[in-house]
Amino acid sequence: MSGVSDGDIYLRTGPFVTHLATTLAVVRDGIDLLYDPSCLVEPEAFCDFHVAVRSPPWRGVIRPKVEFLADGVPIFTPSPVGHALPLFEWGLNRVIAENVQQYLIVHAASVERNGLALILPGEPGAGKSTLTAGLVYRGWRLLSDELTLIDVATGELRALARPISLKNDSVGIVQRFAPGVVLSRPAEKTIKGTIVLAKPPADSVRRVAEPALPAWVVFPNFQTGAALRLEARPKAECFIELAANALNYSTLGVAGFDTLVAVVTRSQCFEFIYSDLEEGVRHFTEMADAA
Repeated sequence: MSGVSDGDIYLRTGPFVTHLATTLAVVRDGIDLLYDPSCLVEPEAFCDFHVAVRSPPWRGVIRPKVEFLADGVPIFTPSPVGHALPLFEWGLNRVIAENVQQYLIVHAASVERNGLALILPGEPGAGKSTLTAGLVYRGWRLLSDELTLIDVATGELRALARPISLKNDSVGIVQRFAPGVVLSRPAEKTIKGTIVLAKPPADSVRRVAEPALPAWVVFPNFQTGAALRLEARPKAECFIELAANALNYSTLGVAGFDTLVAVVTRSQCFEFIYSDLEEGVRHFTEMADAA
């Protein structure tokens, strides 16, 4: 399948198949731009998620809105039409977080090199997505920008390899760092500011079925003008922060606890302060290649 011009969309991202119903050109064109053709599959009898992005029937034409639905139920306040593409990505994140239990789901980015995974939790504005984009456009494999999936049975990380969400100043930083990156049109004045979605490298999509073992947990902190610093963090402190960012930790109970203990036990834990993306990417690449 080479495009999304007709009919509903069946999208395979990592271990999941999503059935998306939408007639909105901004969403269909965005998926055609940002998702590799291999992610578009033929209609399947079973899909993990059934979602829709549509214009609410009661909205007029003066200020048109769009809404995201899961199993026919709206789960967000309607948004401007220009926000439809990031709304789809946010909605899919939420559907995964609320319905998947075979993985411990951590609100963090994750990337892989030489079979080892670097997990990047971070508050909004900490530079998590900027650093993630820098790494994957310089040879690391994207596992996920927002939802790190840790297999409860094996302790391995599983990949999603969906578009990277860049916000505000990070858009220009990544464009200068990787001039050839494919970007969506900006969605301005969202609840998170200006949002642009970046297409994952083809190699990340091609290798989406490959697991990775956790090796580093790094809390990034972008500070303008700051010198690069990588400081060790106590593992107990790291565990507490990861647990706070694990979206289904309480639901999984003992299995969630054991999975997170295993991740922290086998990982080195750091606080990372940086202001120069090139320098930061080089530092982690050298660290991974020396492991």
